[in-house]
Amino acid sequence: MDDTRKTFGGLDIIVNNAGVIKDKALALMERDDWRDVINTNLEGTFNLTRAGIIDFIKQKAGAVINITSVSGIIGMSRQTNYAASKAGIIGFTKSLAREVASYNIRVNAVAPGFIETDMLKALKDEYKEQVLKQIPMMRFGKPEDVSRMVRFLASEDTGYITGQTFVVDGGLSMG
Repeated sequence: MDDTRKTFGGLDIIVNNAGVIKDKALALMERDDWRDVINTNLEGTFNLTRAGIIDFIKQKAGAVINITSVSGIIGMSRQTNYAASKAGIIGFTKSLAREVASYNIRVNAVAPGFIETDMLKALKDEYKEQVLKQIPMMRFGKPEDVSRMVRFLASEDTGYITGQTFVVDGGLSMG
């Protein structure tokens, strides 16, 4: 944060995009698996946002964009820790949006589905084939699909949008 303030003369946008997975059935999950995922995904969002929110309040402007997951909306088997952390980010987004809206600070979330990243590459091919059948667009998303939404939410075009979660999942969560 200090480097950003020095380099750019201030802070206008925070994007919380940290995330780890340690998928395992709850019955087999170790406490460390739970803690590591919650600490990285949820506590990391708290820490980064907390470090910049005072700047936004003082300048009466800013945008916080939290990357959550479709797993935090619909849940996924063997992801109780991940789904809980990502659902927590959605609650965090809504609560903070209410808290800081009067300061002209927008807080929104983006919930990607299965995106072509290292996380997707780590999944077994058999599982990926099963998931692909559930996606109405019949393809995995690209990082650009998510980054376009983030760029939109960071822009002034969204001056009256706050507390929302935008799903980028090819239709997976439609049910």
